[in-house]
Amino acid sequence: MKPAKLDLITESSSDNGAAICRLEGWLSLETVHYFIETLRPEPAEHLVLDMSAVTFLDSAGVGALVSLFVSRKHHGKTFALAELNPQANAVLEVAGLFKLLPIFRSVEEATAKPV
Repeated sequence: MKPAKLDLITESSSDNGAAICRLEGWLSLETVHYFIETLRPEPAEHLVLDMSAVTFLDSAGVGALVSLFVSRKHHGKTFALAELNPQANAVLEVAGLFKLLPIFRSVEEATAKPV
């Protein structure tokens, strides 16, 4: 079995000041520390996570997403998820997070509507 790996690629901010970060790989117990340590200090007012290349999401990854959402909200910043794959979509739906986390079909939609 291949070791879990997560790459975070922050793209240039959009016209409205949103930072877009593309996640590639696993958002899981093995990678959540790196995820949180890298993205919690992100200074952008609005952060969009492009989840299209996330190949696996587990409960620890879900917890990290919620933790980042709460941390950003506490600091007056916003956060959105975009382009969930079917596995990540199912995990977040089962966890009941569609009502808590701002989730959009595309990065463009997520950057156009900071929440």
